[in-house]
Amino acid sequence: MAEYWIGVDIGGTNIVCGAVNDEGRLLAMLKRPTPVDQGSDAVMDRVAVMVQEMLRANQLDIHSVAGAGIGTPGHVDPIAGKVLQASNLNWRDVPIAAGLSSRLEIPVFADNDVRMYVYGEAKVGAGKHFANVLGITIGTGLAAAFVYQGQLLHGSQFLAGEIGHIPMNEISYPCVCGLTGCLETMASGTGIVRQARDYLQAGHPTLLRQIPSEQIASEEVSKACDAGDRLAIDIMNRTGRLLGKGLAAAITLFSPDVLVIGGGVAAAGDRLLQPMKEAIRELVYEGYWSHLTISVARHPELAGVMGSAIFAKERLARSRSNIRCIPPLI
Repeated sequence: MAEYWIGVDIGGTNIVCGAVNDEGRLLAMLKRPTPVDQGSDAVMDRVAVMVQEMLRANQLDIHSVAGAGIGTPGHVDPIAGKVLQASNLNWRDVPIAAGLSSRLEIPVFADNDVRMYVYGEAKVGAGKHFANVLGITIGTGLAAAFVYQGQLLHGSQFLAGEIGHIPMNEISYPCVCGLTGCLETMASGTGIVRQARDYLQAGHPTLLRQIPSEQIASEEVSKACDAGDRLAIDIMNRTGRLLGKGLAAAITLFSPDVLVIGGGVAAAGDRLLQPMKEAIRELVYEGYWSHLTISVARHPELAGVMGSAIFAKERLARSRSNIRCIPPLI
């Protein structure tokens, strides 16, 4: 009997779940709003209902589901299957793997959503044919994950990958983490909007003045950039170069074969990515650059779901083989 694997990507706005077969092919998908204001139990209840609904709608046998993987924002302990803290969900010490396992009556495994996104791209996306994959997501914030020889690196306390909190001398904005000058305060969707609003307040001429300040989004800055707006072009160039500077340090440290760019702000394309690439090339030794492929995510909407499902499959296989689920870092 064929086995299926469930992948779930929990976000602050939406929950996306999918069913994946043994070859990593997505068979079904369902998307619903996240009931953040109702608490963690309500979110887990919704996930359980969504999984059952998705399977019935696609005539997939629930008894053939071997396990599920969950990608969730925040600081996640993948061994305990617990969300230690997730500020945008207002969660602390939520045993999400155990909670969903009791609801679905299958083994459930959990990890951070960015790691699951990058894992999905490493396994079945833009990083599929590479041994060492560095992936980032640029959205409200900025985060990264590294897959070495098929294995995720988690770091001490499972905090590896927080590239958005690298302090930069060129940045003076305070960060929600308590530090000042973190990369993501400028190199993110939120950071792009912050820059635009600061320039508007300072009286700089720009097409963005046609939009109410509170309605400005990074997409509007991209559109103004395309229209030749000097200010918008400067914002994108500055943001891209700062991102490239942060990534140059990560590339030198990890020496990846491929850098995968995902997240909503990646849709800005070369407006942002061209200055990023130029900064990387200027700041890394040729030996790193010469073998580095830079690619946008192949599955920008589904990588988290697919990565979570594959993560669950591999974790369950290891547990059945009495192998430690998270291998020691090398």
